[in-house]
Amino acid sequence: MSKPRGRAPVVSDGDIRRVARALLVEQGPEAVTLRAIARELGITAPALYRYYRSLDDLLESLRLEFCADLAAELSAEIDTLPDDGAVQFFAICKGFRRWALAHTREFTLVFASPGAGRSGVMRRFDEPFGRIFLAAAGRLLATYDVVTPPTDVIPADLREDLVGFQTELLAAMSEAGQKFPAEKLDLGVTYLMIQIWARLYGHVTLEVFGNYPIPLSNPEILFDTMLAELGRTAGLIAD
Repeated sequence: MSKPRGRAPVVSDGDIRRVARALLVEQGPEAVTLRAIARELGITAPALYRYYRSLDDLLESLRLEFCADLAAELSAEIDTLPDDGAVQFFAICKGFRRWALAHTREFTLVFASPGAGRSGVMRRFDEPFGRIFLAAAGRLLATYDVVTPPTDVIPADLREDLVGFQTELLAAMSEAGQKFPAEKLDLGVTYLMIQIWARLYGHVTLEVFGNYPIPLSNPEILFDTMLAELGRTAGLIAD
């Protein structure tokens, strides 16, 4: 007679994400497969479809979890700072870099995976990390006279995209309860925000992946210098 099969282990959504996260962090993204996760949990791979439609669905859940982790870390730091938009903005920038360097594989999934641009931080205001940036931007606009490029220097081919982004920003800030004059969020501000994010993200990405064109013994100095230049250009800090 054949031996009766034992009952399959009871697993939860949290168990699946815990194992997937461990595989990602310890072995890299190529190790995160439904088969590997099921093997670690002692179940069959098809059983995972009760919780996730596909591996991509599971990875999206992990991405949101990592975003929440980053937001929680930044929120804890901001809570100790003065209620000053510039102070908090620079703290967010530094915290973003610090988290990325400490969690390179999580950073890769959230910000540097194919398709991540479609849900990047500047367009996903409904996520915790996006809301933190949104709140800091609102405080900056409400309390600082931000220096922005004049409209006539903005490339004409970019203006349609910037208008769409401007509309989305206004709606998101209103939903988040940010109180500030809407006229302050003109195309110059929108253009400046895109440029700031491009420089911040570019610097951090180069550092995370070790792609600086020259070896740097202390890349943090270059990062702080870049932040200072952004602050002076936008009128957030004095010369």
